[in-house]
Amino acid sequence: MATEARPFHLVVLGASGFTGQFVVQEVAREQAIPGLSPRLPWAVAGRSREKLQRVVERAALKLGRPTLPSEVGIIICDVTNPASLDEMAKQAAVVLNCVGPYRFYGEPVVKACIENGTSCIDICGEPQFLELMYWKYHEKAAEKGSYIIGSSGFDSIPADLGVIYTRNKMNGTLTAVESFLTLHSGPEGLCIHDGTWKSAVYGFADQSNLKKLRNESNLKPVPVVGSKLKRRWPISYCRELNSYSIPFLGSDVSVVRRTQRYLFENLEQSPVQYSAYVTVGGITSVIKLMFAGLFFLFFVKFGIGRQLLIKFPWLFSFGYFSKQGPTQKQIDAASFTLTFFGQGYGQGFSPEKNKPNMRICTQVKGPEAGYVATSIAMVQAAMTLLNDISDLPKTGGVFTPGAAFSRTKLIDRLHRRGLEFSVIGSSEV
Repeated sequence: MATEARPFHLVVLGASGFTGQFVVQEVAREQAIPGLSPRLPWAVAGRSREKLQRVVERAALKLGRPTLPSEVGIIICDVTNPASLDEMAKQAAVVLNCVGPYRFYGEPVVKACIENGTSCIDICGEPQFLELMYWKYHEKAAEKGSYIIGSSGFDSIPADLGVIYTRNKMNGTLTAVESFLTLHSGPEGLCIHDGTWKSAVYGFADQSNLKKLRNESNLKPVPVVGSKLKRRWPISYCRELNSYSIPFLGSDVSVVRRTQRYLFENLEQSPVQYSAYVTVGGITSVIKLMFAGLFFLFFVKFGIGRQLLIKFPWLFSFGYFSKQGPTQKQIDAASFTLTFFGQGYGQGFSPEKNKPNMRICTQVKGPEAGYVATSIAMVQAAMTLLNDISDLPKTGGVFTPGAAFSRTKLIDRLHRRGLEFSVIGSSEV
C-alpha cells in the first residue's frame, strides 16, 4: 500500500449515504482502538461538504468523540466527474466505496483508483458488476499494483470466508458446502433500505447480460471433487434447522465460486462446491414470500413495472424494504446466523468412487447484517489490506474477498469485532 506518499490511509466515498454513515462510525471506532499503530489518517468523500460534516458530527456524538470532526479530512468529489475522482484517489491508499447501485456508479471509481495506483473495496452484491470489473480491469490493476476487492460487506465476506474457515477446520478434504442464512429480528421486525431493493430490481431485469458475460468468458469448468452436490428444490425443508428454506439470491454463490476457482488455479487447493439458502420459517412465511416473489418477477420484466417496484418498495416487498431504512431499534434488535453444512473425505480416503465420509457444521454469527455487519466487514477488510501486505496476492488485481484474504488474519479481526466464526460439530460417517 502506498500509505507513505498519501495523506489518507482510508477514504470513505459516499459517506453521507445510508450505509456510508455506518462505515464512517466503524472507521472512527477502529481509529480509537488503543495502541493502533501506525496512526490512521482518514477522510470522508462525497458531493456535499455540509452533509459530510453532519455525518462526521453525528458519529462524534454517538461515539462520545467531540474532537472527531477535526481529525477527519473532507474531500469533495462526484462519481459523474472523473477529474474529481482522480483527485480523491490520489489522496488515498484505500478507497471504501459505498456509492451504489454499483452497476450505475461503480465503474468510474474502479477506473480512477486503478489509474492512480489506489486500492478499492466495495460492498457490492451485484454479480454482473463484480464479474464485469474482473474481466475489464484485472490485468490493468495488476500492472498498477491496485487491489480491487468487491463484495466486502455482508455480501459476501461471511459466506466466502466461512467456506474457507470450514475447509481449514475440517480434518480432511472439504468437497461441498451448503449454507443457510437465518435473519433474527426484535419485536419491530426487519427492514432494509431501498438502495438494496433498487440493486435487486436492476439486477434481475438484466440477467440476460450476466448470462451473456459468463458465456463469453469461456472459462474451463472447475473440476468436481467427490460426490456432486445436489440442488435443493426452490422450497425445501432443512431438518437440522427445523425451517423451510429458499435459494439465497444475493452474490454469495457467484463470489464463493470465483474464490474457489482462484484457489484451485493459483494455490492448487481442492475446489469446494457451494450452494446458498435462506431460512424462511414456517409455511405461512413460505406462502407470503411466494406471492412477493411472483409479483417481483412479473413486474421486473417491464419498464413500467420496474418504475412501480422502485417507487413503492414497501408495498411490493410486503414491508421488508423502505425508503427510510430500518430504525435504530430495529438495527439494535437484529442479528444473523449463517450455518454451513460441509461434507468431504477423511485423510487417506479417496474421493474417487467413494461417498463422503466426513461431515462438519460451522457457523458465522453477528449483529444486524445489512449495515452493522457490513460496515464491520468492510472496515476490517480495509485494515487487512493495510496491515497484512505480505499475505495478500503478490500483485494487484480484481479479487473476491476469499481470493485476496484467504491467507491473512481477516477472520481473527472479524471475530474480535463481533463476527464470530465457530465449529458446531464434526464427525466421521
